[in-house]
Amino acid sequence: METKEPFETLVTRHGPVVWRVCRAVLSTPADAEDAWSETFLAALRAYPELPATANVQAWLVTIAHRKAVDVVRARARAAVPVASPPEPAAHRDAPYEHDSPLWQAVAALPPKQRHAVAYRYLGGLPYRRIAELLGGTPEAARRAAADGVATLRRTLATLPAERRGETDRTGDDR
Repeated sequence: METKEPFETLVTRHGPVVWRVCRAVLSTPADAEDAWSETFLAALRAYPELPATANVQAWLVTIAHRKAVDVVRARARAAVPVASPPEPAAHRDAPYEHDSPLWQAVAALPPKQRHAVAYRYLGGLPYRRIAELLGGTPEAARRAAADGVATLRRTLATLPAERRGETDRTGDDR
């Protein structure tokens, strides 16, 4: 029965080969060092199960190659710093819009009316689909949307024109 040599001997004997594999795959010495270390950590965990007759150098080179490829993949997924953040998506509301009287009035609606108004007038969904989402009939969805719009009109009608953000074509308040 053959016995395996101590793991420290493997590191000494095959370390340079593993280093060359890591350095060949990776562009920076720091990344190669990380892959080299990860290779021997993984090998240390698996070494007790390795048959004594195995080709240790080939086994270590395979682990090193896989660890180096993992580093390459991780770098490809990593965020890239930029000088200035990109423009926000066009569909996002401007921060001030949620403070407007309209959005405050929408937020004050009962949930079923608020959802029916949003699905119908913001999402463009038919009442049949709204009924499926909210539970109920298309007629009930239509009624909830109509009641919500009526409440919004009443609420906004009580506000002064400047609070509603309304101006005529000349820029004067209506």
